[in-house]
Amino acid sequence: MTAIIPDQIFVYEHDASRLELLVRIVYWIAISIVSMVYGILAMICLFIQWFFILIFGRRQQGLSDFAKGYFEYIVSRMPYMYFMTDVRPQILPDPVKVYMD
Repeated sequence: MTAIIPDQIFVYEHDASRLELLVRIVYWIAISIVSMVYGILAMICLFIQWFFILIFGRRQQGLSDFAKGYFEYIVSRMPYMYFMTDVRPQILPDPVKVYMD
């Protein structure tokens, strides 16, 4: 099944701002803290999901959605964190979609 990709997440940008490079340090710290807390909660959800599947033989939608939200958060912040763009993302999680081709 193919998905339609509305915009690419990882796109090369030639120009870069020196000021944004300094601001990025503060953003790295904030995004790292949020992703650590979100990651710990996602791991707890996955652990609970494992027991849910073991006992009931099916998945729980809310637990899967939370883990998926963590993955989407990390992937949507990568271009900024890895110097690919100067477009500053929100620090807190926001709704994003990650598509595969």
